[in-house]
Amino acid sequence: MSKLRGPVLVTGAAGFVGFHLSQRLLEDGWQVVGIDNLNAYYDPKLKQDRIAQIASQEGFHFEPMDLVDANGLESLFQRYHFPFVVHLAAQAGVRYSLDNPRAYVDSNLVGMMQILELCRHHQVKHLLYASSSSVYGANRSQPFDVQQHVDHPISIYAATKKANELMAHSYSHLFRLPTTGLRFFTVYGPWGRPDMALYKFTEAIFQGNPIDVYNHGLMERDFTYVDDVVEAMVRMVDRPAEPNSQWDGERPDPATSNAPYRIYNIGNNRPVKLSEFIQQIERATGRKAVQRMLPMQPGDVLSTFANIDDLQRDFGFSPSTTIEQGIERFVAWYRKYHRIV
Repeated sequence: MSKLRGPVLVTGAAGFVGFHLSQRLLEDGWQVVGIDNLNAYYDPKLKQDRIAQIASQEGFHFEPMDLVDANGLESLFQRYHFPFVVHLAAQAGVRYSLDNPRAYVDSNLVGMMQILELCRHHQVKHLLYASSSSVYGANRSQPFDVQQHVDHPISIYAATKKANELMAHSYSHLFRLPTTGLRFFTVYGPWGRPDMALYKFTEAIFQGNPIDVYNHGLMERDFTYVDDVVEAMVRMVDRPAEPNSQWDGERPDPATSNAPYRIYNIGNNRPVKLSEFIQQIERATGRKAVQRMLPMQPGDVLSTFANIDDLQRDFGFSPSTTIEQGIERFVAWYRKYHRIV
């Protein structure tokens, strides 16, 4: 039996990005311990099916567990002595945060505090955690740059993600815990979330139902293919954040610190108009979408566009998947998963 690296704890391992990351880490020879509470924000069967894809692979162990289970988490950290933790578990969704904000406090704030405390007390070498492009909020200067200040979130979801970054910095400063926050930009691909536009649009088109197009389609998103996101992450897991020796408190750089703390955008660096996005889905499905034009939704932003210069400089990474390739791969998976001829 080959010697496995790690172990790495992946929280939210049954989620979209967590599943793909776990799969890639296993392929790269890591031992992976995954936890997830398998909640019903969307169909838990999809989460269970993701885990089933990797459950039998060498080096993978999964435990159904909620982040509020302090005793269960403590036992897990005592058993495995994780050198690296990737914290992806969170309550996702901008629009859902308008209806159920307390769910975001429980998952995104309390959950993050649990992970930070465990990493602190168990001498974790690096905490990699999910933030979001939503933190840019009311900012209008694009491309969005990690050197921008992000003080005007326009959804509770975004506010919790900004809070996660602040909490991480506090622990990096006080306890020298290396933390790296990743601002994901509209991740898509096979096994994606049913509440995201690509899944919803594809499902509606195959069922012959209209798709809801907000702001009359006048929006752009920096759609980022999941394999590209995962490629960036695997390069970062075992490279702990380091202090920036040039950091100046009189002219503070929001993305770095004199503590071991970093923030990176994980985006495609090529925004796509929503109208083009829909056209690509139509090509991949071979069907025409019936579009229902609707006004802008509260909490939404007009455009996202990631500056990834820091990511390219520090990790030599650039995304390689075009929107045409990504949507084709998603639709092929969707057909197979839902048995559509």
